[in-house]
Amino acid sequence: MARELSFMEHLGELRRRVLICALAIVVGTAVSFVFFDEIIEFLVRPSGLETGKDGQLIITEVTEFLTTAFKVSVLSGFVLALPVVIYQVIMFVAPGLTRRERRLLFGFLPLVLLAFVAGMAFAYFILTPPALHFLLNFGEDVVTPLIRVSNIVNLMVRLLFWMGVAFETPLIMFLLAQLGIVSSRRLSRFRRVWVVVAFILGALITPTFDPVNQTLVALPLLALYEFGVLLARLAERNRRKAEAAIAQQ
Repeated sequence: MARELSFMEHLGELRRRVLICALAIVVGTAVSFVFFDEIIEFLVRPSGLETGKDGQLIITEVTEFLTTAFKVSVLSGFVLALPVVIYQVIMFVAPGLTRRERRLLFGFLPLVLLAFVAGMAFAYFILTPPALHFLLNFGEDVVTPLIRVSNIVNLMVRLLFWMGVAFETPLIMFLLAQLGIVSSRRLSRFRRVWVVVAFILGALITPTFDPVNQTLVALPLLALYEFGVLLARLAERNRRKAEAAIAQQ
C-alpha cells in the first residue's frame, strides 16, 4: 500500500511536475522558433495568400512580425509539449484515484488530445479554405487586399483552437454521463435546443457572415452531439454493470 503524502510533499510533487511541464514548453518553443517561417506559411496556406518579399502579406509595425513569430512559437511549443503535460497531469492525480478511475483517466486524456487534433484538422482542411476565399474575394472589384500577417495568423489560430474545443463535446458528454451528472435521456431532450446553439456557435466561430460557412460549422457540431448522446448511453450501461458487480460482491 502506497504511503499517504503530506500536504508539503504534495506541494513539492506539484512543483516538480509543473517545472517539467514548463521545461517541455520552453524546449518546444525553442524548437518551434527555429521553424517559425514554415509554421507561419502552414497557417497562411489555406488562404491562398503568398508569403515572401513579393507576397501579399504585409506588416504595419516594426515589431509586428517578431511578435507574431514569438506568439506562433509559444503556441506551437505548447502543442509539441502537450503529451508531456498530459502525462504529468495523469501521474500527479493517479495516486489519489481508484483503479477504475485511473483506467478511465488513462483512456480519456489521450482521446481528448485526438479529438482536439481532429477539430483543428477539420478547421484547417474543410472550414477555413472556403471561408477565407469568400472574405478575400468579397469586393475584389473595388479593393485590393493587403493583409497583415498578424491578422491572418491570429484568425487561423482562433479558428483552429475553437474548432478543437468544439470537437471535445462528445467526450465531455460521455464524462458527465459516466459520473452520473447527466443522463442520455436528458441530453436527448436537449437536442432541439442544441440545434439553435450549434448555429449560434457557427456564427461566432466562423469569420464570415454567410450561411454556407456557418452551416459548415453547425453540421459537425450537430453530428458530434448525436455521437455524444450515444457515448452517454454507453457510459450509463457501463456504470450500471459496475454497480451491479459491486452489489454482488
